[in-house]
Order: sequence, then structure tokens, then C-alpha cells
Amino acid sequence: MQDTEKIKLLSESIGKVKTEISKVIIGQTDIVDQLLTALFAKGHVLLIGVPGLAKTLLIRTLAKALDLKFSRIQFTPDLMPGDISGTEIIEDDLSSGQKTFRFVKGPIFANIVLADEINRTPPKTQAALLESMEEHAVTAAGMTYKLEQPFFVLATQNPIEQEGTYPLPEAQLDRFMYNIWLDYPATEEEEQIVKSTTSINKPEIIKVLNAEEIMGFQELVRKVPVSDNVINFAVKLVRSTRPATTELKYIKDFISYGAGPRASQYIILGAKSRAALKGKFTPDIDDVKAAALPVLRHRIVTNFNAEADNITPNDIVAMLIDNLK
Repeated sequence: MQDTEKIKLLSESIGKVKTEISKVIIGQTDIVDQLLTALFAKGHVLLIGVPGLAKTLLIRTLAKALDLKFSRIQFTPDLMPGDISGTEIIEDDLSSGQKTFRFVKGPIFANIVLADEINRTPPKTQAALLESMEEHAVTAAGMTYKLEQPFFVLATQNPIEQEGTYPLPEAQLDRFMYNIWLDYPATEEEEQIVKSTTSINKPEIIKVLNAEEIMGFQELVRKVPVSDNVINFAVKLVRSTRPATTELKYIKDFISYGAGPRASQYIILGAKSRAALKGKFTPDIDDVKAAALPVLRHRIVTNFNAEADNITPNDIVAMLIDNLK
């Protein structure tokens, strides 16, 4: 099958996945689009949203529609690295009478892992998850265990309660391709949510894709060609976030540190994935602009001036997109 035909098949399959998700999740279409874009770009996602917005239900439904193994880890202050990656236990060998060690895999051994409230656990435990995200493997007692593929981590944070939390430092935030913000539903959507969740009906989710097909489509996304002008726009956009490499006054006034080269890579990967999911054979500037906000908002460090003027990273990215040609 030619790549152009595969892209058409991918787009059709994504349409079916969205249909299945919409049986359970009312609205949140942009969020679903961004989650799927990150998944097929082989990226990980940081989800920011207040409690009660059905984050867990959304991810669980996504896993069902994609026929992937789902695991949820509730991060707490007493969570240990072994509670995520797994641990060795001692077993008695009844035939020889000797004791042996056996590695018991932790919840990280799944295709889609929901790390709930990642900022509730100390840095040592956070690092265990982030290392697995980077290496796609777990090391225990000198042995390396490969994680199941595809491997997709979604970490959540509550933006309201910050007491007793351990905020992720910028170097660890950079491991996440997308930072997605969930907002409250519209009035009509909330009414529909109440109707559907308080009835006896439970919709059945049909499996649309499987792990092997998803990995094939992930490789397809990597092969999508990108024109030089699109890459130039993405790099110019990212470099414009750095006070040392731009002449833009509001960047120098409000930004302490801009985004690194990984942001340029993720924007292009996001643009490739978004284009392919829509059935397009190459991304354009609009695809870059759509990927810019979720890629950049957690990679821009604002200063005191921005805080005093109530300027957020979202505002900075919006101004850059409007100003750059």
C-alpha cells in the first residue's frame, strides 16, 4: 500500500475513533484531537485541569477504542519508584528448596499510562516515571525490561491545589510533547453530560485500531514530508521566544527563558501528525500554529514583569503567532 493510501486510511480510522469516544465523552473535541496528535507523534502529554472534567474517563475510553492496555497510577506523597516500575520478590523453589528472585512488573507496563496528579509525589518517584518515558524501558537489579509498545504517558495536574505539591522542574516538563489544558464544558454540553451519566445506558466502545496498526501509523507520520518554509516558520517561532535571539520588545520584557530546540522538533512532529490525521500529505503553516500553543506554553518561563502585568505564556504564544509572518 502506498503512503498516500495509508494516510487516507489513517484519517478514516481516526474519524471512527472520534465517533467511539463521542459515545462517552461529550464535547472536548479539541482535546481529543490534540491527544491523538501526540499519540501518533510518539509524544507524551501533560494534562492540566480541575477535578471532575472526566480526564480518567477520556483516557480510558481512548484506550478501549484503540484496543490498548490501560493503567492508572494515583500519585501520592508516599509513592515509591518501585510502585511504578515494579519490584523484585523472593520466591521459594519447591523442587530445589532454594530461594529465587522474581521481578513483578509495575503499572508502568501498559500501553497508555495515566499518571494522576504527578506533582503530588516527591522528585525521586517522578524521576522513575520520566526515565521510563525517555528510555521506554525499566532497569531493576541490573536487568533491563522493555516497555510495551506503543507507549503513551498522560500525566495530570490540578491547577488549583498547590499545597503539598512537588512542581515539575523545567527540565522534566520538557519531556512532555504537549501541555493540554482542559476547561469547563459549555452549558449545552454540561446538560448532555448530566443526562448521559445519570441514566442506566452504558455505550459499548468498538475497537477501531490495535497496537500493531498504531505503531505502523506512527512510523507513517515520521515519513510525512515537510517543506522548508514550514520548518523555517516553526524554527523562527521558537527562536522568537528567546530574549537573546529576538528583537521583539515584549519577549525581552516578559520572558526569562525561551523554548529550546526540542520545541522546534515537537512542533514539526505535531504538525506532521495533525496533517496526517486530517488526511493531508504534508503539513502547512496552520498545522504549525495549531501545534505551537500546547508545545510552547510549558517551555516558556515568564518573569516578574509578566506576572505583574498578568501576562501568561498563552498570551505570549498568541502574540507571536499573530506577529510572525
